[in-house]
Amino acid sequence: MHEYERKQLLERVGREAATVGATIPDTIEIDGESLDLSAFVFETRRQETVPPDQRERVEAVKTKLRRERNRRVERLETDALNYDEGETLAESIVGIDRALGALEDLEPADVEAERQTAKTADRKRWMRFLQNALGQDGESGDRRARGGP
Repeated sequence: MHEYERKQLLERVGREAATVGATIPDTIEIDGESLDLSAFVFETRRQETVPPDQRERVEAVKTKLRRERNRRVERLETDALNYDEGETLAESIVGIDRALGALEDLEPADVEAERQTAKTADRKRWMRFLQNALGQDGESGDRRARGGP
């Protein structure tokens, strides 16, 4: 592979929008283990949030994917590859990025804590609104002079 081709492939895998239209690999081999990546991502995303009993597994897969991505980028940077091998490697890196993006969107959600935080914020906004509408100072509760007798 020519150096300019290598640079083009590296630039492609480094682009922010590289994953647009990319597909997640059906399976991927990481550390000698085969992972049904597409099915794992699909099943995990179907749940919308990561259930507490699966958080460790999802985090472990994300860590393995990041490590494998780095290994593949390093191979693309340094190994003696022909262009077709480099292209295949770049596509696999973009596929890993797509899978990571899909998994990163899923943060463990504590729905009740989020609901309570939103409720508290709503109450604070409502109290500020009422205080302003009634002409009260937010800290002392005193009425402000409103230009009347």
